[in-house]
Amino acid sequence: MTSLKKLIANNMKEQRRILGISQAVLAERVDTSTHYIAMIELERKTPSLSMLERIAEALQIDPPELFSMRPIPPKSLKEMQKTVLNDIEKAVNKVIHEHVKLVEDRMKDTAKK
Repeated sequence: MTSLKKLIANNMKEQRRILGISQAVLAERVDTSTHYIAMIELERKTPSLSMLERIAEALQIDPPELFSMRPIPPKSLKEMQKTVLNDIEKAVNKVIHEHVKLVEDRMKDTAKK
């Protein structure tokens, strides 16, 4: 059985990754110290209900989501963005390369005539 501290810690870290924010930014948003946020994420501190509500608001989620069991954490949005952009870049480069090759072949054929 997973502890509540572990659920909160994992969900806070994952949501921070999704938003692309640091512990320092989260701490600033909830008006606490970076050290306190780190202690929660290291499962060494247990936040009050009031603090959990502030954290959830700062992470742009509903408070119950901090207690959600996610067997497979979703990829962060930044990771998905990078993957999609890399795939698009590869596809565009492939099309450009094929087009350049086609133009070069046509130029060679025209030169032979």
